[in-house]
Amino acid sequence: MNVSLVGRHVELTEPIKDHINNSIETLNKYNLDIISVNAVASTQERNGKRGVSIEFSINLAKKNTIVIKQRDDDLYAAIDIAIDRVQKALRRLSDRNSDHRNDSMNEAKNEAKNADVKVAATDLEDEIIPVELELYKPLEVADVVEELKSSDQLFKIFNDLSGNTRVLFKKADGKFGLY
Repeated sequence: MNVSLVGRHVELTEPIKDHINNSIETLNKYNLDIISVNAVASTQERNGKRGVSIEFSINLAKKNTIVIKQRDDDLYAAIDIAIDRVQKALRRLSDRNSDHRNDSMNEAKNEAKNADVKVAATDLEDEIIPVELELYKPLEVADVVEELKSSDQLFKIFNDLSGNTRVLFKKADGKFGLY
């Protein structure tokens, strides 16, 4: 990784250079192919206020360049805030790369051949327990509310008088909801 430090109207002393270099070294933990990092520190005067700004340009292989600008009264604070923003951007890129792996079709076919589909199907059958619902006759909502109050159930599925399937459930505040 090539590192370039430039000071515009700012003298970059050894402690400032060490702080910038140490901050840039923390970017290696994201395992991205960083080609170069350009850091430009400059002074600015806006509306009568003097301040310093730092700009980081990070060139990544096979990706766009990341440019972060930060302005503050203190150069060290500006560097720290800018490096935090750079780390956040690199973390997003790193997470995106690790989450969206592209497997080749041959690897997927080999995995499918090695998987025992019949064993997986029988395991799945063991976990499913069919339950019959008690939807024999239509019920009124008031009757279902009384049943739900007297039981430990959290919800009840029933057919109302118009033949629609409804769900009555207990809310955390003790009230009831109806779908």
